[in-house]
Amino acid sequence: MSDQQFNLFKFRDPKIKTLHLTWFAFFLSFMVWFSHAPLLAFIRESMSISDQEIKILLILNVAFTIPARIIVGILVDKYGPKQLFSSILILGGIVSIGFACAQNYQQLAIIRFFLGFVGAGFVVGIRMISEWFPARQTGIAQGIYGGWGNFGSAGAALMLPALTLYFGGADGWRYAIATTGSLAILYGIIYFFSVSNTPKGSTYFRPKKTGGMEVSSKKDLLLYILMNLPLYLTLAAIIWKLADQMHWLSPVTAYSAYGLLALVYCYQTFKVIQINKA
Repeated sequence: MSDQQFNLFKFRDPKIKTLHLTWFAFFLSFMVWFSHAPLLAFIRESMSISDQEIKILLILNVAFTIPARIIVGILVDKYGPKQLFSSILILGGIVSIGFACAQNYQQLAIIRFFLGFVGAGFVVGIRMISEWFPARQTGIAQGIYGGWGNFGSAGAALMLPALTLYFGGADGWRYAIATTGSLAILYGIIYFFSVSNTPKGSTYFRPKKTGGMEVSSKKDLLLYILMNLPLYLTLAAIIWKLADQMHWLSPVTAYSAYGLLALVYCYQTFKVIQINKA
């Protein structure tokens, strides 16, 4: 197939095969990430949790995704998208099964927070697609990857309530979520053995320095440091909402979390400056 042609159904073409395998990995990761959303009514009835606690679960589900996408972006540069996407699916599947086995609200909340890292799978697939497709096809390939992959949240909404009713009983939602987690684990293994980081004959570029981006001037360095602030301010706003408005975090826990955010921001700033010294 020449660079000018794009045949989405030519499955024998290695890059088309990689595209389909990768968008489905993204689809499954989103199913795992949003598996609880269409089942909240079942979870509320089974666990006897309040509307306020449901709101907290929804906030926790996205809280960890913000920093996780940055962390995963650094790791994918170092280890490669094949390894990272497989790991996200397998670990996400295991944590999802843990959510299905939770026995109280505290367990639900903690596990749901850590499940937010599954949302970072989007970053991995973007790198995989960019490695496999030439520049003139990257846009359409990434559009297919993102569009079909994002449908995973809708897939969860369509399939998991029906699966819950199929299993029946008070624990039907647990079996439905555990099924999704098991599929993610299985597909994570399949994905690892079915794709490679680059086409045959190509070399996967790994940056010599990790932990930050190299910029060309002191002005850009200052701008880069300031551009990282909104991430931490957003996380601080989530902590404030959980502590001051929903009263789910104690003042001590909230201030500890604020302090941790400040330390992480200082460390990241130090790494960025260190990388750009040369």
